[in-house]
Amino acid sequence: MLDIVYYLAVVIALAVATIGGAFVVRNYLSGTSPGQAVSGLFGPKPERRLSITEQFNIDGRRRLILVRRDGVEHLIMTGGPVDMVIETGIGGPEAGAESAAASKSTPSLSPPGAPSPGTVSSRTTLRP
Repeated sequence: MLDIVYYLAVVIALAVATIGGAFVVRNYLSGTSPGQAVSGLFGPKPERRLSITEQFNIDGRRRLILVRRDGVEHLIMTGGPVDMVIETGIGGPEAGAESAAASKSTPSLSPPGAPSPGTVSSRTTLRP
């Protein structure tokens, strides 16, 4: 019975030593002090800058993804022969509500289907 407890204690000690060694090697390779590494583990997490707002499957391979980064949205099409940026610089929902209210009060002289002057549209291919 004591042999089992002894071997279990040895396995637990080896696991703790392995985790501690990995922590020290990670700190050494990243160039941070142990105090900064511990505060990084338990400190506040930074605010996320990148998120996927919406996605829509076009067919079995292609997908439209609306990506939000720093308050600006980008429309990307993935899954085809090349990934493409369909539209960039799209304002967020707050900007969309403001522009919708402004467009209702101001009549547009452009033909239907034409891009509005404030819309930035480009077709850029993404390469890995």
